[in-house]
Amino acid sequence: MKKFLPLFFFSLLLVACKRSVSDSDIAKINGYWEIQKVELPQGGKKEYKINETIDFFAVKDNKGFRQKVMPQLDGTYLTNNIKENLTVTNKDGVFYVNYTTNFGKWQEEIVELKDSILVLKNKENLEYHYKRQIPFSIK
Repeated sequence: MKKFLPLFFFSLLLVACKRSVSDSDIAKINGYWEIQKVELPQGGKKEYKINETIDFFAVKDNKGFRQKVMPQLDGTYLTNNIKENLTVTNKDGVFYVNYTTNFGKWQEEIVELKDSILVLKNKENLEYHYKRQIPFSIK
């Protein structure tokens, strides 16, 4: 029994430190998000130093869209007007973003959502880590 006690406490610590998302956090997804890295299920990662496009999310009452936009030097954004419709659902305390386009449907789990951090995980267990994009301008 003494051998399992440290394992039990370690497991309890992992559960207690789990990042969680609540209903009130969902509004934080609105805005511009720049990808920082993708963590692979095998432990590797791909870092993004410079992004030509960023993701814009607009969600109200758990419905909305995601759109790729390109920041410009004057502080504006260019877009091709292609939008991925989305809904946010809660299944047993786990929140998901469900996307729909003319070409398919897919789902990503919201692993973490804070004012400046967004982490989404897809069915292949790829974790997409975003930071809130800070507008800039050289005007």
